[in-house]
Amino acid sequence: MSHLKALTFTTHKPSIADPTMIRRQRLVERLEEQRQLAKDPTFAPMVRRWKKDENGVRQPVDTYRRIKPWWRQDATGSLVLVLKKGLKTLELEKGKAGIVVGSAERLEGVLNTLIAAARAGELDGAICPRSNTKPR
Repeated sequence: MSHLKALTFTTHKPSIADPTMIRRQRLVERLEEQRQLAKDPTFAPMVRRWKKDENGVRQPVDTYRRIKPWWRQDATGSLVLVLKKGLKTLELEKGKAGIVVGSAERLEGVLNTLIAAARAGELDGAICPRSNTKPR
């Protein structure tokens, strides 16, 4: 019992994850994947999945996760980048979801700017869900 008397005890509150911070970090991770894809078009991160073998035993299997680019070429030939959250396209301004990049050389710079903006919290208004209830 003398060992426990040498320790100092305190109360412990479990940390509660802030949903905004989780969404922000997830967007940053996805933007960094897009930056990797812009550098290397064959980029595909390795993920571990659990699959059953022929005997019905679950085994870990390393597979590649396909990433689709978030940029497209418009009718004028310049690149347009859209941000996505799941299957939804995020609108950064009212009615405007696309970011004009111009050429492929500028794509990485635009992605770096968006990563910095997401880390600073400037994109929180677009990634946080809005309540459908009216204030009282």
